[in-house]
Amino acid sequence: MHITAHLDVDVVAVETDDQLSVLIELTAPPAPAAAGPRPPQTLQVVLDRSGSMDEGRLDGAKTALLGLIDRLDPQDNFGLVAFDDRVELTVPAGRLTDKLAVKRAVAGLHARGGTDLSAGYLRGLQEAKRVAGEGGARLLLVSDGHANAGVTDPEALGGVAAKAYADKVTSSTLGFGLGYDERLMSAIARGGMGNELFAEEADTASAQIAGEVDGLLSQTAQAASLQITLSPEVRAVQILNDLPVTATGKTVLAELGAFYADETRKLLLVFDIPAIAALGLAQVATCEFTWVELPGLTQHTVTVPLHVNVVPGDQAAGRVADPVVRTELVYLQVQKIKRRASEHLSESSVRKALDEIRQAQRAVDDVLKDAPDFLRADLDEEASSLRYLAEQTEQGMIARAAKYSSSDSAYKSRSRGRNLPPASGGPTNEPPSGGGTPGGGTPGGPQAPRNL
Repeated sequence: MHITAHLDVDVVAVETDDQLSVLIELTAPPAPAAAGPRPPQTLQVVLDRSGSMDEGRLDGAKTALLGLIDRLDPQDNFGLVAFDDRVELTVPAGRLTDKLAVKRAVAGLHARGGTDLSAGYLRGLQEAKRVAGEGGARLLLVSDGHANAGVTDPEALGGVAAKAYADKVTSSTLGFGLGYDERLMSAIARGGMGNELFAEEADTASAQIAGEVDGLLSQTAQAASLQITLSPEVRAVQILNDLPVTATGKTVLAELGAFYADETRKLLLVFDIPAIAALGLAQVATCEFTWVELPGLTQHTVTVPLHVNVVPGDQAAGRVADPVVRTELVYLQVQKIKRRASEHLSESSVRKALDEIRQAQRAVDDVLKDAPDFLRADLDEEASSLRYLAEQTEQGMIARAAKYSSSDSAYKSRSRGRNLPPASGGPTNEPPSGGGTPGGGTPGGPQAPRNL
């Protein structure tokens, strides 16, 4: 894992309260150079087969699953749980030694009944845990409807997903159509450290499912985390990315999840620094990055200390903030605003949602003026996405706007800077219909790290 850190300012004023923003960039290990069989992977699918899936959606999902099965190797584990108001173990999780039999089981599914999402999800987790080895498992939950039976509380299911992640099961969700509960699917994906996907049409759903397989098969790091230990002089730290965070005293732990080969991500940390009385170099925090490298399942830890110079007030007054870090700060703040907009839309508070969207648009317009050239493509795409979101909201397409805003902000915040897996498909922040261009990695390259 290649790790660099960039500070927004070189100095802080002595005996003056201040904030310090730090951009962390992480690049995962490349794919192993040695040819040979890759380590086996485990994929558990939980598929909604309720009556609402009967309008071509179930057929589209089945077609995507058949293609997925072709992509996996016989040594990989695959399982399929189908649910409506009952749960059916369509394919018990295990090695794909008989692909033809598995395909027959998938093809035989038909739509029926209601939507007991929690029962299907919990049964899928049981199957995933049963066969997952040291490398863990990926679960993909596909649903198009509001859960109308079983556990329907987002916080409760998000907690279940977080516990499963601690047991090495990552949960991704694919919301299909405009009728599903984005709050529920978002909570599972966030707690489970997976992707929150939204597909309005069958072709998009197929691409999203294929992208999950691409990411799974190209992983080179798992169970990545960042532990931040604050120096006594520092009051607090905020991680702007939408990640599960646990704080204990002066220590903050953020889960980063899995990385695929050569993937690059960005994290933005904001430190609250009270007045420091002594001049000179001061340590702000120690960042400890831990991950398990594949295929050898070797655990690595890298420690990165963060320092800043404490100078007289007149010298600090002339400092110039790093435009790369400040642009990233605004970009992630915009994602938080979009998350709030989605929550308002889910509650039918359209005026509040539009106010949030307009605020985000103003923030992007302002930062565009001074943004470095290589970040303008990201900002232009974000401006396009916000226009699309505003148009959909103003036209009364509330369900679409809520789901798009939730999925788009989750992708850009949790996996900020993330380039897509090597094959086509996978998560995309392209508006579902018109307006906007696909996102992805940041063009150009980072500036050199400073003050470490």
